[in-house]
Amino acid sequence: MSSTPDTERLTRGADRFAMMSPPTFNSASEQQYYEKCRLAAAFRLFSKYGFDEGLAGHISLRDCISPDTFWVNPVGRHFSMMRVSDLVRVSHEGEIVEGHSPINNAAFAIHSRIHAQHPHVNAVAHAHSVSGRAFASLGQKLAPISQDACMFFENHDVFSEFHGVVADTTEGDRIADKLGNHIALILQNHGLLTAGSSVDAAAANFVMFDSCCHSQLLAQAAGPLTTIDDQTARQTAAVNASDLVTWGNFQPVYEKLVSEDDSFLN
Repeated sequence: MSSTPDTERLTRGADRFAMMSPPTFNSASEQQYYEKCRLAAAFRLFSKYGFDEGLAGHISLRDCISPDTFWVNPVGRHFSMMRVSDLVRVSHEGEIVEGHSPINNAAFAIHSRIHAQHPHVNAVAHAHSVSGRAFASLGQKLAPISQDACMFFENHDVFSEFHGVVADTTEGDRIADKLGNHIALILQNHGLLTAGSSVDAAAANFVMFDSCCHSQLLAQAAGPLTTIDDQTARQTAAVNASDLVTWGNFQPVYEKLVSEDDSFLN
C-alpha cells in the first residue's frame, strides 16, 4: 500500500532532522587517531578562550586501545600550537609509554586518579579560567538560572579543600571521589574541572561550565537570582547533559577549527 502524503512528509522530516551521532570505526587505530585529533583540537579551543595561563591547565583522553593509559598535553607546549604528534601517553602509574616530553605533575595526580576510579569517564578537562577562578572562590554550586546552567543541575559538586598545588595522587583520589558520576567539579580557590564520555564532551562541557559561572557572577552582581524550579531543571538536564548532546556541542567548533588551521591534525 502506498504511503499517504502526510506519511511521506513525516518520513522526509524525520530524515531531514536526524540527529548527528558519533562515528563508527573500522579499526582501533583509526579510532585512536580520530580521538587524538579531537584532543589536540580541544587545546586549540581552550587557547581561543584564554584557558591557557602559564603551565596551568590540562585535558586528558583515555586511550581506546590501552584503557589503563591516557593521552595528555606535554608541559610547556602552548595550547595554540598543540598537535597530535605532541601528545603524550602515560599509564595510571605515571610511566610515560608514548612520547618524549614531560607532563605536568598536577595533571598526572588529578587525571590519573579520575581515569582509574571512573571507567565511564574517557576525558577530563581542567583549567584556571578567569571566571572559573572567581566563581570557585565563592565555595558554592552553580544555580539553575538558565537553560544552559540546567545541564549542571545535580550534575556537579564543590571540592572545598585547597592545600596548594596538587602534588600527589592522594588529593587526586579525593577529587575523583568528589566528582563521582557528575560531569563537573568546582575546585574551591582553584578552578574548574569537567568530565565526559568523549573528549568532545569534556571540552564542550568546560566551555559551557565556565560560561555559566560567568553568567552567574554577572547576575549576582546585578541583584537576587531567579532560579528554575527543580523539576524543570532536572528535565532540562536530562536532555542537554546527555552524552549525545554534549558530544554534539563540540562538532561545530571542531569544524571551525579545521577550517581556520588544521595543523593540529599532524
